[in-house]
This record gives sequence, structure tokens and C-alpha cells, in this order.
Amino acid sequence: MTRLLGYVDPSDPCFVAAILTITFNPLFWNVVARWEHKTRQLSRAFRSPYLACYSLGAAILLLNVLRSHCFTQAMLSQPKMESLDNPTAYRMGLVLLGVGSTFVLSSFFALGFTGTFLGDYFGILKEARVTTFPFNVLDNPMYWGSTANYLGWAVMHASPAGLLLTAVVALVYMVAILYEEPFTAQIYQQKASPSHKRS
Repeated sequence: MTRLLGYVDPSDPCFVAAILTITFNPLFWNVVARWEHKTRQLSRAFRSPYLACYSLGAAILLLNVLRSHCFTQAMLSQPKMESLDNPTAYRMGLVLLGVGSTFVLSSFFALGFTGTFLGDYFGILKEARVTTFPFNVLDNPMYWGSTANYLGWAVMHASPAGLLLTAVVALVYMVAILYEEPFTAQIYQQKASPSHKRS
């Protein structure tokens, strides 16, 4: 780890921008989604919970494009690690990218747009928990697939800065999971409660 940090300049503006976007994105979507769940203000503004959810999803996608851009710029602005700069490591990075993309895309197809982009916070609830691939092999496959994508991208670029930023991605997602899962479970418990069914 000390050797890795020797390649990284944490004061580099591109690196700082990457850290900020990595930490901001899950904070943004969690705060907005919880606010919507509590107030239904977005659903009222768009006159439809579906339109509101699609709008939040579009904002999240744009923020993720920005995050990926900042991540790439941070890697390109800092030195490569010679021991990673070889064809074997590059192929390993491609494999990681392939695995990560498989988890991300299969999660999206299993959940659909509203299931992926916090539709349950808008009152758009699934009838039952999704248990098909990739959810039958991994919890939170969208998050871990995304992390694998960043790891693969960092390895392909032989980038210590990219490896460090991937660790930040993983840490931020772990915090997001701890924050999201109990609240989502509570939403579905409320749906299943007799008082909710009568109302």
C-alpha cells in the first residue's frame, strides 16, 4: 500500500474531482430518494411517480458518466506502475471489466429501470424480491459489478491512482449498502403489513 501511495499525488485537481464525484453520487441519490419517499414532492412535481423516478434515474446516469470521466482523468494525470504495465495485467483488467459489465447489465435487466433507480422509494414496488441471476450468486451485484469495472479499468491503465480510487468506490458502496438495505427492507415490510393492505 505504501508503494502504491508513492505513485499518487492526492492534491492533483483531477484526483480530488474523482474523490468528490465518487463520494457525492451515492449521497445524492440516497438523500433525494429518501426525501421523495417522505414527501412525494418529486412525484407531485412530475405528476407521476414513474416520471419522477425516470428523471432521478437520468440524473444518476449523468452523474455516473461524470464520475467515470473524472476517474479516467485522474488516472491519466498520474504515473503508471511499471509492474502492472504488461499484456498479462491488461488482459486481467479486460476480464474484470467483462465480469463487472455482466453483473451491472444483468442486474439492470433483472430489475428494470425503476427497480434499478430506486423506484421503491417512489412507491413503485416489486411483487417479490428478485432472485434470478445475478442476485442468486451475489448480493448487490450492481454495486460490485461497478466496482469490478473500475478495478479492471485501473489495471488496464496500470494506474496506482485508479487502484486507490477503486478502493474508495468500494468503501463508499459499502457505506451506501449499510444505509440503503435496512430502509428498503422497511419499505417492503410496510407494504406487507395488514394495515397497508387495508388502506
